Parts: sequence; C-alpha cells; structure tokens
Amino acid sequence: MAYLMLVVAIALEVVATSLLPSTHGFSRLGPSALCLGTYAVVFILLARIVQDLPVGVVYATWSGMGVAAIMLVGATFLGEPLSPAKITGAAMIIGGVVILNVAGVH
Repeated sequence: MAYLMLVVAIALEVVATSLLPSTHGFSRLGPSALCLGTYAVVFILLARIVQDLPVGVVYATWSGMGVAAIMLVGATFLGEPLSPAKITGAAMIIGGVVILNVAGVH
C-alpha cells in the first residue's frame, strides 16, 4: 500500500509542479490555491508513507521520479526542449532511484 501511495504522491507532485507557471508567481488565486493544496496533499501522503518505508528511499524515489516525470511533462505540454544531456541526467536519476530501492528496503 505504501508504494501505491508513493505513486499517487509522485503523480500529484507532478501536477502541482506543472501548475506553477499558471500561478504567475502566486499572484493568481485559483491556480495558486490548487497548486498549494495539491502540494499539501503530497506532503500528507509522504508523512504517511515514511511510517512504512525508509525516509531516504521514499524521498529519493519521490524526488527522482518527480524530476524525470516533470521533465517529460515540460517537454510534452510546456514546450520545454529536451537535450541529450537532460535525457542522460534523467536516466542517471532513475538508475539511482532503482539502486536505492533495491538496496534500501529489507
């Protein structure tokens, strides 16, 4: 169940981060409230997840997979360019997350 909640937390973090440009520096109430509310749900989920999984593994997985996912969302929906360096960096992050998960949970 903890891993399912982690997947949900990652997905919501990607949604919240994707909303950041629409907040216009948190000057627009609707997108700002949605963005901050989504981040609040993410952190509540993370607080629950670390009761069952090691915090280092949880944080590495959440942040690493979030970085890779938001990079793809940025390229697909926000018009941000993908370069070989970005793709290589994302692959390295994902590799590190896999290593932490394989070695970190007993």
